[in-house]
Amino acid sequence: MDELTGMDAVTLASAIREGRVSPVEAVSAALDRIAARSDLNAFITVTADSALAAAREAERAVRRGDALGPLHGVPYSVKDLTLTAGVRTTMGSAIFEHFVPREDAVAVARAKAAGAILIGKTTTPEFGHKQSTDAPLFGRTLNPIDPRYTCGASSGGAAVAVAAGMGPLALGTDGGGSIRIPASCCGIVGMKATLGAIPNLQPADLFGANSYVGPMARNVADTALLYGVLQGADRRDPYGQLALPERAPARAALAGLRVAYLPACGNPVDPQVLAATDAAVRLMEQDGARVEPVSLDFVSLERHFLVILESVTASRVGARLEAFRERLDPSLVATVERGRGHGAAALLDAVAARTQAFSALQAVFERHDVLVSPTVSAPPLPVGQDPNGIVEIAGKSAGTIRGAWYPYTYPMNLTGHPALSMPCGRSAGGLPIGLQLCGRWHEDWRLLDVAARVERLLAG
Repeated sequence: MDELTGMDAVTLASAIREGRVSPVEAVSAALDRIAARSDLNAFITVTADSALAAAREAERAVRRGDALGPLHGVPYSVKDLTLTAGVRTTMGSAIFEHFVPREDAVAVARAKAAGAILIGKTTTPEFGHKQSTDAPLFGRTLNPIDPRYTCGASSGGAAVAVAAGMGPLALGTDGGGSIRIPASCCGIVGMKATLGAIPNLQPADLFGANSYVGPMARNVADTALLYGVLQGADRRDPYGQLALPERAPARAALAGLRVAYLPACGNPVDPQVLAATDAAVRLMEQDGARVEPVSLDFVSLERHFLVILESVTASRVGARLEAFRERLDPSLVATVERGRGHGAAALLDAVAARTQAFSALQAVFERHDVLVSPTVSAPPLPVGQDPNGIVEIAGKSAGTIRGAWYPYTYPMNLTGHPALSMPCGRSAGGLPIGLQLCGRWHEDWRLLDVAARVERLLAG
């Protein structure tokens, strides 16, 4: 089991195509690991029977010599906010505890068409509303590196599943950093692509969308493999109308790459995080990149981001609030009630702030190719952190969680730029530290290419 569950997706897919590993063996190993590490509580629903049936058919296809997709027989998981036909999709909430969609989300349909095998639905806070993965419906999901600290959210179960060997790939969602934050906390790679590059038809407002579906994996190559399957135009998505650029040949070095470095954006930074990101940027510079520090005030966006988040949550959940109030997370109830209090003027002010943030980032990318920053400003926070309370960073009170801990992530949800988190070190206590790379619209492949080179540099 350990050999198969530790295998990366690129290697596993190749081994399956060549007949060296059976899809049944790969899926069985992932399911066995889920059972063995049930203490981590990474899954709401495990689809063992259907996964094994799909694996047996995948094995027959290999034996027949059928044309095989790039993910043929590879097990993967899907965050329980994303629709899966015939498989319970709860949104992490008692409200949808028994909901079974009739159709797959676009990303799920594309993964299935590429041959990937769904092994289950991973945990999420209710409707992805906060940055710790716990809910009354399923309890708390634990960080596999140290259960005293958060695994991040809201794609916490997905990150834990990948980090703990419960399948090499996962689909997460990202509404404010919800792929990148748990990727950072669990020491894996997570990507939020350009708005529309991976079509997402679930938001009620497709034109004002700031929620994304994206790949999570243990390394950049696997992330790129899954991204390549998921990306592509879909005329039903207003931002997914155009054919996207193809991947260019991988770069041997970062020579000439213009890097904007954003160590802080109006927030305090833990010295360990700063040291790790500084070291990564120095490696990029030694490899030929031209690095220039930049200044951006993202913390001031927090109040506008919250207006959007809370208003959307109130719109989605508010009608069901009284019927389910006693079965909901108190922080979700508080989010809905705050959302009900925002007027149209506040929401339009937030939309205007979103436009200004886009313009500010566009100005950065007039002069630079990639923006580099920490993913979060401190290593994983202790379990039980109040999502509406004050955060401590390096032993000092630092403000509210979004502005203090992850001001680097939610701006890209508002502006639509692609961004990914990748591991760049560990704290003195062994907790993962993440590096965020952000690029121009529709330069997702370039971003993955740079990340692959940085990964090699960090590996020495």
